Amino acid sequence: MSLRKLTQTVRGQHAVDGAGVRLRRVLGIRTIRDFDPFLMLDGFDSKDPGDYIKGFPWHPHRGIETVTYLLKGEIEHEDSLGNKGIIGDLQCQWMTAGSGIIHQEMPLAAERMLGCQLWVNLPKKDKMTQPAYRDIRQEDVAVIMEETATVRVLSGNYKNTHGAVKGEYLRVQYLDTDLKADSTWSYRETPNDHTLFLYLLDGTLAADEALVSYEEKACAVLLTASSSADTEFDEVRVKAGPEGARFLLIAAKPLKEPVAWGGPIVMNTQEELNLAFSELENKTFIKHNKPLEF
Repeated sequence: MSLRKLTQTVRGQHAVDGAGVRLRRVLGIRTIRDFDPFLMLDGFDSKDPGDYIKGFPWHPHRGIETVTYLLKGEIEHEDSLGNKGIIGDLQCQWMTAGSGIIHQEMPLAAERMLGCQLWVNLPKKDKMTQPAYRDIRQEDVAVIMEETATVRVLSGNYKNTHGAVKGEYLRVQYLDTDLKADSTWSYRETPNDHTLFLYLLDGTLAADEALVSYEEKACAVLLTASSSADTEFDEVRVKAGPEGARFLLIAAKPLKEPVAWGGPIVMNTQEELNLAFSELENKTFIKHNKPLEF
C-alpha cells in the first residue's frame, strides 16, 4: 500500500483585502505551480465584526471560479447577473466568473465568522465561458457519517455519493471532514495525477505515513502521491489531535498552463490581461447579462 506524503505546509500570512477585511492568505502567487489548478485560498476566523464588516464592495472577476464556504457566519452577496442572497452556516457560493462578472460580498456581524474562499483556475479553452452562479444550501450537501468522521461532500464524489456541484470545467473534489479527537481517517479516491491538499480549519492534524507532523489550523498541507506504478490511487492517512480536527480535502487535476494574474483577473497571457482591464475602462467587460441555469 502506498501513501501520499506530506511535502509542503503553507501557513500563509495575515493580509487586508477588500475595503479592509482582515484575513489569512494561505495560497497565492507563490504557490501557483505546486497547487495548480488552485490559485488562491483566503481563510477567515474572527469573533470581532470590525475585522470583516467593511466587506468586499463591487469588483470584477474573469477567468476563474470562486468558491466561498462558511462554517459560521453570514455574507450578503449580489452580482451583475442579478443574483443576490445570503450565505449562512454550512453554505457555499460557487461562482464561475468566466468571461466576466462584477459582484460584491458583504459579511454581516456574527458571533463568529469562520470559513474560506478558494480560487480555482479555469482551463484556457473555458476562460471566456458564460458566467454562472450556484448557491449550495446546507440541505444540498450530502453528509456521510463514519466511525471516526463526518464528511460533507460539496463537490466531486465520495463513496459513490455525488456532491452538490459536478464541476463543469474542472472536476474538483471538495470534502468538509470533521474528525473525532485522537482518531485516524483514511482516504483513497483521488488519482495520483491530481493535486491534493488539506486545509485545516480547526484543531490539529497529523498527516503522512508516520502521522507525526501535527499542524495547527489555518494552513494548507500538500500531499503528493508516490511515483510507484503499483497503484493509481495512493492513500491519504491523517490523525486528529486531542481536540479533533476540522479540515477540507480539496483536489483536482492540474492544468499545467501559463498563468497571467492581475488582481481579480486570471488569464493565460499578459495581452489577455491588458484587454480585460481595457474593457473595464471602456465598460465592455460584461459579455453576458442573463444568468446561466444549472
